[in-house]
Amino acid sequence: QVHLVESGGGSVQAGGSLRLSCEASGYTYSMRCMGWFRQAPGREREGVATWYGTNYAYYADSVKGRFTISRDNAKNVLYLQMNSLKPEDTAMYYCAADPSISSGNCRRMVAGDLGYWGQGTQVTVSS
Repeated sequence: QVHLVESGGGSVQAGGSLRLSCEASGYTYSMRCMGWFRQAPGREREGVATWYGTNYAYYADSVKGRFTISRDNAKNVLYLQMNSLKPEDTAMYYCAADPSISSGNCRRMVAGDLGYWGQGTQVTVSS
C-alpha cells in the first residue's frame, strides 16, 4: 500500500510564498510519476506540476516560473515551492502518484491517470 500525506498549506497574501510537502510511505520506489494537483470550488481538478523518474519535471503554463517541484529521495518527500502566489492559486492542493503511466502521460497531468492520492491541503491567497 502507498500512503501520501500533504502538509504546508495555509493563508498568505498575494505575492507571498508557501512550500507544500508530501510524505510518501509504503511501497513507494516504483512510483515513477508523482505530482501536485489542485481543485477550486466549482472547478475541475487540474494538474500543477509533475515529477517523472529521476530528474524530469513538468509544469502547467499557469505556474511556470513561479512554482518548483522537487523530491527528496532519501526521505521520500515531494515538495512544491510556490512563489509569487496569486489569488487564482487558491485551491485544495493534492499530492498524487502512479507506478505505471508513461512520461508523456505524466506530463499531460490528467488527474484520472494517477492512482494514488493524498487527502489535500488548503491554500488560500488573498489580494
